[in-house]
Amino acid sequence: MPGIAERTIELIREHGILRPRDLKNHGIPRTYLSRLVKQGIIRRVGRGLYTTAEQNISEFQSLAEVSKRIPSGIICLLSALKFHELTTQNPFEVWVAIDLHSRAPRTNDLPVRIVRFSGQALTSFVEEHSVDKVTIRVYSAAKTVADCFKFRNKIGLDVAIEALRDCLRERKASSDEIWKAAKVCRITSVIKPYLEALI
Repeated sequence: MPGIAERTIELIREHGILRPRDLKNHGIPRTYLSRLVKQGIIRRVGRGLYTTAEQNISEFQSLAEVSKRIPSGIICLLSALKFHELTTQNPFEVWVAIDLHSRAPRTNDLPVRIVRFSGQALTSFVEEHSVDKVTIRVYSAAKTVADCFKFRNKIGLDVAIEALRDCLRERKASSDEIWKAAKVCRITSVIKPYLEALI
């Protein structure tokens, strides 16, 4: 039935990235996805993630794929630094913050690094952006810098200092915004000497 195939392609174009469960509300059997993949009309970009064959892959498609798979997750640390253009590093994993008590999502086929946050450190300074028609949630530049200092043992103090310097120089966030984020992350005593040296 060409009508169903066309509707499936239309849905993928609307969503940017489609999951099989997204078809259920439209009464479209999942089998159409594998048929369209075999015909080369759509592409499987990850387990249970599909895009159109002609869709241009953006630099941040991996963030869109992970956000589609982990809707409650928030892009953080090295991935958020890259998104805000505050690092020259290109992390091969997508760093995602989830609630301290949440069950870890199954992401064996996607390169994901899970970090656990709680309270205001999880819920504050979250921004929404559209990547390949998928809404991604990512921490603000100020919160990302504060997180880098909090998780300096995981990512390196040099990365945190570079992020702070670049954030202020590129005016991605003010020193006041960074200080507010540092309070939420409870790392004011750690970041204070570096912040004072740069302002």
